[in-house]
Amino acid sequence: MPDGLEGRHEDDGCKPNASDNAQLLPMVKAVERNVGNTPEVVLADAGYRCEQTFVTLEQSGIDALVALGREGIAAIKLDAQCSPASVRMAQKLNTEAGKARYRRRKVIPEPVFGWIKHVLGFKRFSLRGLHKVTAEWNLVCLAVNLKRMHVLTRPT
Repeated sequence: MPDGLEGRHEDDGCKPNASDNAQLLPMVKAVERNVGNTPEVVLADAGYRCEQTFVTLEQSGIDALVALGREGIAAIKLDAQCSPASVRMAQKLNTEAGKARYRRRKVIPEPVFGWIKHVLGFKRFSLRGLHKVTAEWNLVCLAVNLKRMHVLTRPT
């Protein structure tokens, strides 16, 4: 393997870098803190695919449906010895129930992000630093929620 790529993972997921896809579990913990309980189901796109994350979610009793690749792109090759949790995820996603449940992702978060990007024109953060980015994101979320409230309360 070329120098500097020892920690990188190939499509089989055998050598995940510890920092790869490290966002999904902290988001689950944030939901737990904000809502008061652990989510029962997690839906995520292929950007969150990580063997160790799948194992941790399984051990936590969280039913996760995480895409293993992009729709319309050839399926990735999984090694059952290196990536048993990814193989289980693929099996779950290939069932009719798994496909139906994952399709719900298209109508839950995706329209909101599309609206944020295309209607509000928010495509990148203007500020730097976690505290400032958090404040900027909260402002964007406030705008989305105000728009929703306006539509809900508008007299007909």
